[in-house]
Amino acid sequence: MLTLNQIKPDWPAPSNVTAYTSCRLGGLSQSPFDSFNIAQHVGDDPDVVDQNRCLLPNSENFIWLNQTHSNICLNFDSNKFDSEVPQGDACFTSHRKQVCAVMTADCLPILLCDIQGNCVAAVHAGWRGLANGIIENTVAKMPVNTKNLIAWLGPAISQKYFEIGNEVKETFSEFPEAFQLNRQSNADKYFADLYLISKQKLNSLGVSEVFGGDYCTYQQQDLFFSHRRSTHQATKKGNSTAKTGRMVSAIYIN
Repeated sequence: MLTLNQIKPDWPAPSNVTAYTSCRLGGLSQSPFDSFNIAQHVGDDPDVVDQNRCLLPNSENFIWLNQTHSNICLNFDSNKFDSEVPQGDACFTSHRKQVCAVMTADCLPILLCDIQGNCVAAVHAGWRGLANGIIENTVAKMPVNTKNLIAWLGPAISQKYFEIGNEVKETFSEFPEAFQLNRQSNADKYFADLYLISKQKLNSLGVSEVFGGDYCTYQQQDLFFSHRRSTHQATKKGNSTAKTGRMVSAIYIN
């Protein structure tokens, strides 16, 4: 469901849980970060990014992560991060109002909560994070019965536009159905389905209720930033580096 400049998950979360993904429009950033960029590490004006962040619901209770495609999941209930940007690619909390959030621009954001509304989590799941076990580590650390968890797969690059090499395919040898051979390429290239890999990983961990997975950050340029799309556009213009903003996927207990 699309409302204002946010996408809200269509899932049976408890009424005391708020979750959303920001869209790329409605902010103050100038091109190529136009306009609702919430990332400080991409070269945008830091003051403008701060202003964009202040527009987010419950903005005063965010803890922003330094995401490195790791399998690090942080417990926000037992750690204090008052003067540092913690390194991690997932986080969870049982405290009211504390926001769990991850930034993406093609990687898959996954939001989790238990059906009682007692614990929530956010996961940054690019292919490297998936290979490193970020989903497994997050689910294992959350202090709830796995069978009581539900998950929402937020906006990510779809299989049609996510071309990878054979080395990535071999990393996920247990998910052969998530890869399609690119018959238009002379190289050994495939199209990978992050949504399918993540859903099957969650299912194997006992999370049977998995929702979402119906957006494409690359294709839906009016809604989302896409690092791969920006890379392709830069290459066509003869540039070596791509610049683009980031969305945020956030969840918290009211």
